[in-house]
Amino acid sequence: MRSDRSLSDAIVRQSSRRGFLERVGGAVIALAGAKTIASAALPADADAYLYTNFCGHTYTTGNCPAPTGLPRIDRNGYPVRASDGVPVDDLGRPINEEGQPIGADGQVLKDADGVPLAPAPRTKVCETAGEDYGIKLSLDGSWYRCCGGTVRRIRDCCGVTNVRINGDAALTGYCYPGRHVFCVTYYQTSTPC
Repeated sequence: MRSDRSLSDAIVRQSSRRGFLERVGGAVIALAGAKTIASAALPADADAYLYTNFCGHTYTTGNCPAPTGLPRIDRNGYPVRASDGVPVDDLGRPINEEGQPIGADGQVLKDADGVPLAPAPRTKVCETAGEDYGIKLSLDGSWYRCCGGTVRRIRDCCGVTNVRINGDAALTGYCYPGRHVFCVTYYQTSTPC
């Protein structure tokens, strides 16, 4: 009798609206479960940002913290805006040659009373990362990739450390002897490739 009941339940499930809704509900639950499993196995957006963040640098040491997100630097190690190389202060604001914050029109930003906003400090990205993490860091070696038609110089920010910014074991990379990579920055050259 039990097998007859199972057979009739199976027929009803396949031919009725209730059976259809049961199948759709099961599919929704399966998709939700798959998404949960995938999110547990794959890095979160914040983590993915650390590992797959700019041309020539994927699934490796994380970025040095930078005011604009991506760790693009000028030739001296100071932060610049990733999209166009405009110098920025430690707050991520574009600045003029005097270090004053400027707007999109190039004019000095002013407060509500019309007084120019005070300049913020502008510190080297690698050294600032070291200060933030309590490690003495400096830019050591480099490696190069072709990105957007020009050569990109990826700079290793190195120090005497056994861990990198990711929290796992530090790599030797292109650091001087006795030092390891803590995080990375990049300088976009104008050299075509």
